[in-house]
Amino acid sequence: MTSMTREEREAFLTDVRIGVLSINEDNRGPLSVPIWYYYNPGRDLWLTAGENTRKGRLLSRAKRIGFCVQCEIPPYRYVSMEGPFTIESDDPDSILADTLRLAHRYLGTEGGDAYYAAQKEYFVRSGPIRLRLQPEHWLTFDASKPRT
Repeated sequence: MTSMTREEREAFLTDVRIGVLSINEDNRGPLSVPIWYYYNPGRDLWLTAGENTRKGRLLSRAKRIGFCVQCEIPPYRYVSMEGPFTIESDDPDSILADTLRLAHRYLGTEGGDAYYAAQKEYFVRSGPIRLRLQPEHWLTFDASKPRT
């Protein structure tokens, strides 16, 4: 079997990887965009975005989203999930702090600070939101495992 166990899936998602968020779009295919995320094992996955962006507008109408995380070097692996989500916008300072936390996770302290400083005005202007996905359906693949 080439799927991951729950423990393997949790470990894979907690590594630093780029995710792909997919949101249904009227009269088109889904909008799929690469994005930074943080996974709380066994609970939820969260990310930050802008309410006044294309992503934010689509999220305000959506009920469910898809999210995929992959490893692009052999052995190829991925975790795909789908489910309902919530949007938090009532504490912009906390959301901006989480945006900085994501920048540190992906770029290190120095790089994250520089990125955040350069983008902070945009983040504030776009109306910061935090999205929390509660995965209900999972699909995993691990090419290092033999097919059975």
